[in-house]
This record gives sequence, C-alpha cells and structure tokens, in this order.
Amino acid sequence: MAQFRTGRLYATIALGLALIPCRMLAQQSAAATAPASAPAAAPATAPAATPASKPQPGTPADTKDEQPDKRILGVLPNYRTAAKTSEYQPITPRQKFMIAVKDSFDWPVYFVSGGFALLYQMENQNPSFGQGLKGYARRYVTSYADQTIGNMMTEGIVPTLLHEDPRYFPMWQGGKWRRAWWAGRQIIVDRSDKGGARFNSSEWLGNAAAAAIGNLYYPQARGLGPTWQRTYTQVATDTFSNELKEFWPDIKHFIKRAHATAADAPNSTSQH
Repeated sequence: MAQFRTGRLYATIALGLALIPCRMLAQQSAAATAPASAPAAAPATAPAATPASKPQPGTPADTKDEQPDKRILGVLPNYRTAAKTSEYQPITPRQKFMIAVKDSFDWPVYFVSGGFALLYQMENQNPSFGQGLKGYARRYVTSYADQTIGNMMTEGIVPTLLHEDPRYFPMWQGGKWRRAWWAGRQIIVDRSDKGGARFNSSEWLGNAAAAAIGNLYYPQARGLGPTWQRTYTQVATDTFSNELKEFWPDIKHFIKRAHATAADAPNSTSQH
C-alpha cells in the first residue's frame, strides 16, 4: 500500500509535467498561424504623455506581474494562489468555498481522476473493485471523490470553521532554495483571517477528515494505517502543488524564452 501511495504522488508529478509539451505545441501552432504585422509608423507629433500616478509606498511597480495566472500550463487550475500585494487582504467564507468548488469541478480534474484511476487499475488497488470497465468506473469514482472531498475540506469547510486562509501566498522573488522552503513551509504554517501566522490546521485536519471518509468506500483500505497513508499522500501532493505554484512564473518565462529562440533561429538562418 505504501508503494502504491508513493506511485500516486509520482503520477501527479508526471501528469503535470506531461502537459508541458502539449502546451508548447499549442502555442507554437498559434504563433505559426498568426499573421505578421508591419510596425506602425510613428506620428510626426507625439501627444504629450500623461504623467503616471505615483505608486503608494510598498505597492509593486507592476501590479500585472503580481497577479497569478488562473491556470498553470494553461490547463491546471490555479485559483488557490493569492495575488501578491503589499497588505494582507482576507477573503470571506463564500470566497473560500468558491475556491474549493472551482478546484473540485474544473474540467482538468476529471482527466486527472481518470489518470489516477488508470494507475489504480494497473496496480489492482482494492482488488474487490475488480477489473475491466466496471472496476475502472469504481476506481474513477473513488479517485474523484478523494480529490473533491479533500478540496472541500481543506479549502472550504475547515478554513471557514477555524477562520484560516486556505490560499497559497507566493514569494516569486529571491533565491530558489529560499522560495522552495517558503512554498513547503505553507503546508505547516498558514495565515488566520486576521493575517497572523498559525499552524495549518486546515491542511492536516482537512486531509485527515477526507481520508477518514474514504474508509466508507475503500473496503480493503480501512483503519489507522491506510487512513494515515491517504492523509500523507494528499499532503505530499499539496506540497508539490505549492512548489509548482511558486515556480510557475519561472517555468513560463523559460517556455517563452525557448519559443523566442526557436522563432529567431529561422530568421537568422535566412539572413545568412
């Protein structure tokens, strides 16, 4: 069972990385079909520029760069990442549940559940489910239930009851190791609705509650040991998710730079 749970975490990472070439191919196709436009001629007399308003102390100079993408790789939901602002801005219980609902019912979740179900089928997890289409269907339903219940518990129900903020607060600047530590730290320490640091009860109690509920539909994986393994697996998956949220701007910059280099290569060759 422990080997299976570790395999599930590796599968999560593999599913995320597998989306990178698909996204790159889509962008490459769009760039190839986009018509080239000639640069517009500058007017003889340029209008006087309107002076930009002076930013408030502590406000980022470019607020656009501080807003998180709603999807990582253009596919994976990223509703849980908070905007990077100078002052902490709490969210309401309704907003917490909206994050949980979006993470639970966004269309990529159905494909991820299908990938997990396929892994479970290959490893014959819960043999009482059987094989074939019927066994796959049962594994698909339980896989989706794991994700949905976990999201609702850790992002909606428990944060509302304990007055905690379920969002991920990015750093996006500084050394790579410091940022990696910052992303992992938020699995242990989160923010209260008042902005103070506190133990991340929502992550641990929420996932533990979801794992305990799993005893109802995992007939061959009940008890303290399997429940803890499901809890640990989900926490480890959330840790990887935090790291991906933190370093997604770097990955996006790398992809854009690679596309720019690939687009310039034919031009430089034709000039020679």
